[in-house]
Amino acid sequence: MKTKADVIVIGAGIVGNATAYYLSKLGKSVIVLEASDYIGNGGSSRNGGGVRQSGRNPKELPLMSWGVKNLWPTLSEELGVDTEYTQDGNLRLGKTEAHLKILEKLAEDARKCGVDVRMIDAEEVRKINPYMRESVIGASWCPTDGHANPLVTTLGFYKSALKLGASFITGAKVSKIICKNGRVCGVEAGEEKVLFEAENIVVAAGFESNAILNSVGITIPMKKKLLQCLVTEAQPKMFTQMLGTAMADFYGHQTKHGSFVFGGHDGYEDFANPAFENNDYPPSTADFVSACTRGIIGYFPKLENAKIVRAWAGYEDLAGDAVCTVSKVDEVPGLYVECSFSGHGFGIGPSAAYNMAELICKGSCPADISQLRYNRFKPAL
Repeated sequence: MKTKADVIVIGAGIVGNATAYYLSKLGKSVIVLEASDYIGNGGSSRNGGGVRQSGRNPKELPLMSWGVKNLWPTLSEELGVDTEYTQDGNLRLGKTEAHLKILEKLAEDARKCGVDVRMIDAEEVRKINPYMRESVIGASWCPTDGHANPLVTTLGFYKSALKLGASFITGAKVSKIICKNGRVCGVEAGEEKVLFEAENIVVAAGFESNAILNSVGITIPMKKKLLQCLVTEAQPKMFTQMLGTAMADFYGHQTKHGSFVFGGHDGYEDFANPAFENNDYPPSTADFVSACTRGIIGYFPKLENAKIVRAWAGYEDLAGDAVCTVSKVDEVPGLYVECSFSGHGFGIGPSAAYNMAELICKGSCPADISQLRYNRFKPAL
């Protein structure tokens, strides 16, 4: 088993896999350590598939928009897999004037960052998507948003990184970061506490990142929060846009296969069953399925008789400001962090990984990640 490399990446979700791939392309030797027994075991391969700029915090938009322009359009060709990337826009729907005010604020924030997001009325909504219920009175519209297949994309980065020589070790939970003379030199992982050596370490372990970062005195204010999704049986082809709503009743899209993948909320995400608190595989709940399907039908009645194939649940790494962290750590030279993606890391993941690889190898990166630093959080006065 290989135990020495230029870079150790902790976590084999889309961010960790893509970081390994881009580092390998730049000539670095890479070891990826994954705590579970499977690659892409977390939310990276089980989400709504959104590749969106609209609705994001402005802090994330420079990084997200860079990825939409420079990575996603050619990603299938680069990875040699069909990521099913579809760039046919994102409708975020509203039924009331209060909803439209929420959407207008989000659209205004996006426009200030150079993203083409505008408000459209009910007539325009139905020109784009004729399946909406009459109660929809308007929406925000971002024509450059889209969606992709999370599982295929995550594993595509994994397979491409393997081809370039990256090593992946599963069942290797990292217990601590090791430092020497003030900078990182490796990590301990697995039940036998195997030492893996590297001069650079990237922590991309989702909500488990803090347990690792704490070993060198670093904490990112975040918590894990339950998220749930469902998928329907295949339906006739209806539309290609990504959908969302002002109140997050649901979000999702129709896949290339014809099924619909939707996520949503039931209002009980902060009150998950304590019996499953330490379970990486929490069960989906009847409350969620009922609430999400009511939300879907409330906007999209055509699906009222569609059968649900399955539903699933998992945890997001929700940051204190609901914004991802993509940063080097000043106090610990050689340490880098990619976490707190707050439930929307799939679309921004490739861009975060590319820019992280550039930062490690060249000392700078093409996208502006200055607002995503690990130390942006300030204590209350």
